[in-house]
Amino acid sequence: MPIRRKLTAVIFDWDGTLLDSYHADSQAYLSMFRELGIPWGMRELDQHYSPDWYNVYRAAGIPETRWMEADKLWRSHYAAHRPELMAGARAVLKQLVRRHRLALVTSGDRERVEGQLREFALLRTFGVRVCGGETERNKPDPGPLLAALQKMSLKAEECVYVGDTPEDLMMSRAAGVRAIAVLGPFPTEQRLRAANPEFLLKKLEELPGLLQTLYGAKRK
Repeated sequence: MPIRRKLTAVIFDWDGTLLDSYHADSQAYLSMFRELGIPWGMRELDQHYSPDWYNVYRAAGIPETRWMEADKLWRSHYAAHRPELMAGARAVLKQLVRRHRLALVTSGDRERVEGQLREFALLRTFGVRVCGGETERNKPDPGPLLAALQKMSLKAEECVYVGDTPEDLMMSRAAGVRAIAVLGPFPTEQRLRAANPEFLLKKLEELPGLLQTLYGAKRK
């Protein structure tokens, strides 16, 4: 495998990669479905889950005229939950930020994501944050990741992107950024493996060791 000697930035997905948000996310969906009269349970949600929630809405038969209502319902129910960071996430970030610039590219809306970053005292950890709806198209389009590169004034080969869904891999590949997949709590493992990632980590704590192997970064 080719070794790129310089790694300037590590760019992360948020939900499912750094934040263990599947329970909050899925429960908000189920509550929203009930209020809209949609007979979906966990089986249907897992089958049709996508980081692009409008794909979920389409699969559930929610007409576009009610998407704004669905968004408001989802947010109100999600607010009742307090998801925690993924195991080891804080230690991994603390280790990586000593040597690399860190950034976020997420489908989550800025208000929610930055509120959670403040809650975990991580807002300043990520110098650049590109959130859902801030580019013309969302994942798997490369636009969000390319926007992050532009904001950091970096080339694709200077970065890696870490995410937990096949959409993360598709976005990274389209942007020319090396992708590192990590298994998370969302029901994406089967599709993630089918996307044939170059690297697939079982847990986030494996990331610093992989970067050390690929780029010769010394542990501190």
